[in-house]
Amino acid sequence: MTEHVHQSRAPRSGPRSSTSAPGTGAKNAGSWKGGKAAAGSWKPAKATAGSWKGATNGSWQGATATSGASKDARTSGPRAGQAPRAAWRDRDERPAGARPERAERSTRPERSPGTPRPPRADGGSHTDSAPRTDRGPRNDAPRSDRGPRADGGPRTDRGPRSDRGPRSYGPRTDRGRRPDRRDSSDRPQRAPQVPALTGPNAFVDLGVPAALAAVLASQGITEPTPIQAMTIPAALTGRDVLGRGRTGSGKTLSFGLPMLTVLAGPRQAARQPRGLILAPTRELAMQVVDALQPLAATLAMRTQLIIGGSSYDRQIRGLERADIVVATPGRLVDLADRGSVDLGQIRVVVLDEADHMADLGFMPEIEAIMGRLPSDAQGLLFSATLDHDVDRLVRQYLHDPVVHNADPATATVGTMEHHLVLVHPKDKDAVTTDIALRRGRTVAFVRTQLGADRLAGQLEAEGVRTAALHGGMKQGLRTRTLEDFKRGRIDVLVATDVAARGLHVDDIDLVLHVDPPHGPKEYLHRSGRTARAGASGTVISLATLRQQRSVTAITTRAGVTPSVLRARPGDEALHALIS
Repeated sequence: MTEHVHQSRAPRSGPRSSTSAPGTGAKNAGSWKGGKAAAGSWKPAKATAGSWKGATNGSWQGATATSGASKDARTSGPRAGQAPRAAWRDRDERPAGARPERAERSTRPERSPGTPRPPRADGGSHTDSAPRTDRGPRNDAPRSDRGPRADGGPRTDRGPRSDRGPRSYGPRTDRGRRPDRRDSSDRPQRAPQVPALTGPNAFVDLGVPAALAAVLASQGITEPTPIQAMTIPAALTGRDVLGRGRTGSGKTLSFGLPMLTVLAGPRQAARQPRGLILAPTRELAMQVVDALQPLAATLAMRTQLIIGGSSYDRQIRGLERADIVVATPGRLVDLADRGSVDLGQIRVVVLDEADHMADLGFMPEIEAIMGRLPSDAQGLLFSATLDHDVDRLVRQYLHDPVVHNADPATATVGTMEHHLVLVHPKDKDAVTTDIALRRGRTVAFVRTQLGADRLAGQLEAEGVRTAALHGGMKQGLRTRTLEDFKRGRIDVLVATDVAARGLHVDDIDLVLHVDPPHGPKEYLHRSGRTARAGASGTVISLATLRQQRSVTAITTRAGVTPSVLRARPGDEALHALIS
């Protein structure tokens, strides 16, 4: 290792010249730690050169340094080629004339803020610059008065484009109308213009106001379903109701019509709704709002959607004028904890798909919400299945309820065809593609979000108009995907169980279980997307040989005995099944 030793400098002249000579008492020059190092020492007590602390030459902190000291070293000699400088302890000790006086700045007239600069003495401007000489004279004449182009006119080396028609600057017609924000506070809620009833009506006979019955008649609904005929009269009397009806049996109107009839009247104070409907999923909540909004507007009432994935501010503004709130439990608890909504004036509360809310783990939120309601609020509980998971809710929050079972807790075999298709694991994707290529609307159910995205991409690559729907998507994208599926811009909807509840789309004639459901309840809710309101539909479950036993057990517990078919890609029997 090469040693570097600083050369000593001549001592300064002055009252504090050092008495230590360079190199005096040196020991092991260049050492790192020593008592008396000569040079390069890191922490010596008395070093003569290059030391860091306590050194006499080149030190950082030393009282008797002789060269290059950074602190308290006042006696270093002059640099090469420099005259010696006097080391003064204080500026006041300098003799007069040691430093030349600073030249006085030229005086300028004071100028107040906002006043322009005075003109320059040479007559120029403060911002002037040499004029540009690389441009010709400016031509300010209009374009139509100018001469022809220098290159001879317009380009003629291009022909007209034939891959598209003439450009149109009107509104685009290849896109559908963007769906309204259902939770927007300024969303128009106008009463539909419908003709008045002219004859007897079955809903009026049940006690429903004629104005609401007229809106239903304009939608083609003139006869109540069995679950509606059972529950509406009991709910209008103020009794708590516990009702069960299969998916697509009309449960929304079963609680919606009594709620609107009971709550018709003047609005309460701001952020104090009078009706509350709890739903397990966002999609189901949006379906309820779509069904009840025109009916509520007929009675001069407003509905407000409260779901996650949407703006807090927009929903809080909507609560200012809301009479009926349709909400998912999590977001409603959040707004209630913030003080944005007061649930103390609720008169009617509805738990829609209560068993599914219990399965999803919403029991703590439901109990927190029900604890904020008045003790005399009327309770209506509806679900496609009423099993032991709902007993806790019934015992705690319903008072002597009227129980109505419009349908058994099994699939309606008369309107559905159930098939079990056994495939080889390597052929499963190809068989799924063959089924998806059929004509008509299809809902394909998978278990995971990743599986939904993968299958949607696979079908899209095969030319199938498809899209995925799952809980990992943003709410706006989920809403647009459902809207595209309803309007026929998508033929196959690949969904997780998030769409098994609340997905009400007409003319779905095939439900495909790509992945087996978890149990009979999930099988029923998945299959309920087809054969709605008395229509017919087909349900196909794909399974490998190893999955056959478990899938058969699920269908048996659901009350279904499917036909079994072994299929490979391109089989005629498979095409006959889906045609």
